[in-house]
Amino acid sequence: MNSYSLDLRQKIVDCYENKEGSIRQLAKRFKVSPDCVRRLLKRFYEEGTIEPKSYSGGNQPLLKSSHLEVLTTLVEEDNDATLPQLAQRLEAQTNLTVSSSTISRGISKLNLTRKKNSQGDRSLYSVKTTSAL
Repeated sequence: MNSYSLDLRQKIVDCYENKEGSIRQLAKRFKVSPDCVRRLLKRFYEEGTIEPKSYSGGNQPLLKSSHLEVLTTLVEEDNDATLPQLAQRLEAQTNLTVSSSTISRGISKLNLTRKKNSQGDRSLYSVKTTSAL
């Protein structure tokens, strides 16, 4: 969700300082939540700014390029390995403990897809190709 414009933020602060209404009245007037007004005023009085905070970015990926290289080697050695097996083997070689979900994201990043083997089990890996129609 995008942050509110600086113009709207300034209007809310100005109206509050001019005592044109309570937090709830201003929230209703500007069609924002009372918590939005409360947080904006708190930020204005404590930090002196009404600008939105920058996005901090979330968690960094656990699998670095060196781990992805090891994962590629593991898949090439045994393309029938399951995700938990690959996670165990990766931990044995790199001392990095990861979940099956992390292994799955790493395999996706490497453009590998799971293919069905002759018994119908989804365990073989191959390079993903894009087809042009």
